[in-house]
Amino acid sequence: MAQEVKTTCPYCGVGCGVIARVGDDGAVSVKGDPEHPANFGRLCSKGSALAETLDLDGRLLHPEIGGRRAGWSEALDLVAERFSRSIAEHGPDSVAFYVSGQLLTEDYYIANKLMKGFIGSANIDTNSRLCMSSSVAGHRRAFGSDTVPGAYEDLELAELVVLTGSNLAWCHPVLYQRLSAAKANRPEMKIVVIDPRRTMTADIADMHLAIAPDGDVALFNGLLAHLAASGAVDRNYISNYTSGFDEAVAAASRLDLPAFCTATGLTVAQLRAFFRLFETTEKVVTCYSQGVNQSAAGTDKVNAIINCHLATGRIGRAGMGPFSLTGQPNAMGGREVGGLANMLAAHMDIEKSLHRDQVRRFWGAPAVASKPGLKAVDMFHAVADGRIQALWIMATNPVVSMPDADAVEAAIKACPFVVVSDIVRDTDTARHAHVLLPSLGWGEKDGTVTNSERRISRQRPFLAAPGEARPDWWQLAEVGRRMGFAAAFTHGSPAEIFAEHAALSGFENEGRRDFNISAHAEIDGPAYDGLRPFQWPQPQGSAPQKKRFFAEGAFYHPDGRARLVAVEVPRPRSANDAFPFTLNTGRVRDHWHTMTRTGKSARLSGHLAEPFVEIHPRDAKGAGISDADLVTLESPHGAAIVRALVTDRQAEGNLFVPMHWNDQFASKARIDALVAPVTDPVSGQPASKNMPVRASRFAAAAYGFAVSARKPQELDAAYWALARAEGGWRVELAFAETNADWLDWCRKTFAIAAGIEPIGYTDRTSGELRLAFFEGDRLLATLFLSPRPVAVARSWAVSQLGASHHNLAKRFAVTAGRPGANTPDPGATVCSCFSVGVNQITAAVRDGCHSVEAVGERLSAGTNCGSCRAEIKGIINGCLTLAAE
Repeated sequence: MAQEVKTTCPYCGVGCGVIARVGDDGAVSVKGDPEHPANFGRLCSKGSALAETLDLDGRLLHPEIGGRRAGWSEALDLVAERFSRSIAEHGPDSVAFYVSGQLLTEDYYIANKLMKGFIGSANIDTNSRLCMSSSVAGHRRAFGSDTVPGAYEDLELAELVVLTGSNLAWCHPVLYQRLSAAKANRPEMKIVVIDPRRTMTADIADMHLAIAPDGDVALFNGLLAHLAASGAVDRNYISNYTSGFDEAVAAASRLDLPAFCTATGLTVAQLRAFFRLFETTEKVVTCYSQGVNQSAAGTDKVNAIINCHLATGRIGRAGMGPFSLTGQPNAMGGREVGGLANMLAAHMDIEKSLHRDQVRRFWGAPAVASKPGLKAVDMFHAVADGRIQALWIMATNPVVSMPDADAVEAAIKACPFVVVSDIVRDTDTARHAHVLLPSLGWGEKDGTVTNSERRISRQRPFLAAPGEARPDWWQLAEVGRRMGFAAAFTHGSPAEIFAEHAALSGFENEGRRDFNISAHAEIDGPAYDGLRPFQWPQPQGSAPQKKRFFAEGAFYHPDGRARLVAVEVPRPRSANDAFPFTLNTGRVRDHWHTMTRTGKSARLSGHLAEPFVEIHPRDAKGAGISDADLVTLESPHGAAIVRALVTDRQAEGNLFVPMHWNDQFASKARIDALVAPVTDPVSGQPASKNMPVRASRFAAAAYGFAVSARKPQELDAAYWALARAEGGWRVELAFAETNADWLDWCRKTFAIAAGIEPIGYTDRTSGELRLAFFEGDRLLATLFLSPRPVAVARSWAVSQLGASHHNLAKRFAVTAGRPGANTPDPGATVCSCFSVGVNQITAAVRDGCHSVEAVGERLSAGTNCGSCRAEIKGIINGCLTLAAE
């Protein structure tokens, strides 16, 4: 019998509600939950494709020790023994956990309890260190707590929304939809986008400020100085609820207007227009994300933003306040339970003896860790130099995502004992594990997550656990019991863990801490199963309610006042003659982290199927790089090979490369291998947005493109990038030298049987080669080679994997690389939700669809998640411009 289960999306920090339907035949479909207050039924392209990522291909289904299958008891005994031995011989700081915002709060809670409460070390850190720790540090400096003051609806109620360091359209698409709809309803609303790149988010902006890398402190210091000089500050709020105003303004006023222009890369006119808009608009929300956080001055950037809101009293009221947009689905939940190395559970401070004592007594712990542990970058340095002898990595892939990734890989490879808990067997990190533990994935997990607006929602299971996979909290609790702490880890369900977590949040709290969900301290299994999304705080005896913080002070510093923090404009970390470009890393629309989930979806892989570098046309010309060339990027730390995307959306002197691709999907594209392990001195967050690099054209003897029904094996090529396709795989290729026997290469790579002969041709004049292999009417594989980047109708070629080729004309069309005269080619995917290509949109425009809405009516493109609307608009404008010429 078909069933529907309400759960929560596992991607970004928006925390969208999802309804998963399991049919009578076991098939899963998903749709947005119209009752969930984060998304009201909307989903982005990734969320819409969740059902396409649930297969068991590549899943880790059984514990493994040294590459061999093992039982749970043997594996857990070994983990407990090796961690206990290291602690006995080298002390508790010789072991570490590196966890993830992909974990549920219940998993996070048990990990934190085991490490900080019973092992007695704070060496537990998380990949949230890489995305949100500067926000945490900025909040704590300003508010005395890691508190997000506002709510999502503030974006819709604001008169001015400032988006800085946030490509909202691609990284938080559902919030972008809400903001875009609000602006459509109230055209007088103003939106400012602050970003070195002209991203798709800028499509709805009234003002785009192409700020210099790391120019944010200067921009918001300049704004604070302007607000103070113009009398636009709220003297009553400053006097009653804050301290440090004069010092912050003095620091902000050390530069004059020309100096602010130099530091920000903006003109006087641009600065004055932005300052004036902020000054004269009461309801202002400033949203910030990775472009602010991932910086050597990330915490100062956060405080520079918060200073402007505190100085004007624009905080904690409807439609106003600073708003940190969380990167991962449960980065906030991790922060609530102390998942960071410098925090305790329930937003308590590891530096405070009172808080340590409260946690110790509540847990009945022998000795809670007395000092902060190692933050992510320092943790892997300690792995490298031998201070850490045993490491447990959970639900993350640091060999891809950490800065100086090659050094991180070498450290993990040399570590005496490494445990990896994951759902995927073959990742860049898992290949170095001594013990692999199979975890549950989305659809199997049972627990809670917290989104960017402090809303706690349930992730509910609707699929049975595959193989011997088990919850992460269970794995941790079992190891805790085996290490001699059985009495503290008796939990039998996530509901019991959540109840304990809620009880700790209210333990001796009495309003002195922001995080309090003690209303759920007595929750039982049925109530937990039915738990509806709610925002914290929700103290014991209270009902769920909307809550904003700090409109009337009540900050969490001992004196109850907020701190305006005096911050200095950082010295620019600039490019140089040897490395003349500034590298910025980030995300793309349809992929997530290291692609272990989204890489399973052919639809999501259709939009951008290989790693790329955005480069300005003048920079490309100067480097001898043409569009679609391959480019070698180098820094003092590493190198990568990616495809050139020449675009004037990128600022001159700057490059952008996405961080998703890894050794499972490309030959040399782990872009964080180029990033230096430079961190913010307060938060410890790496600076992933400002790295000096050089770029050069990769000289290939031959370029290739192939489609294959089977996954290609042992790709012998200087460059390759692999992507899922309907019915098989697609792969981009480049070779440093030509091959004497391409037929043999194809047989080995695509597993073509010896008796199957190809059709095709070789043009010795042009240097082009085409081969296609068929079995009956079915295409097995085809290879296109050229001395230049291959000109092939790629989307059409991919579609041939599912087509019938019952005559020679159809087969030779495959080797031609283009459809016949009466066969449409959709072109490169623009709308992933409905698989609509650029050629289809172009045809609709030529047929009279001259608006995004008209294209949507004709093709449905842009009508679901909306994150392709800017691209559709660009295609329309391009077509109309060409027609006018």
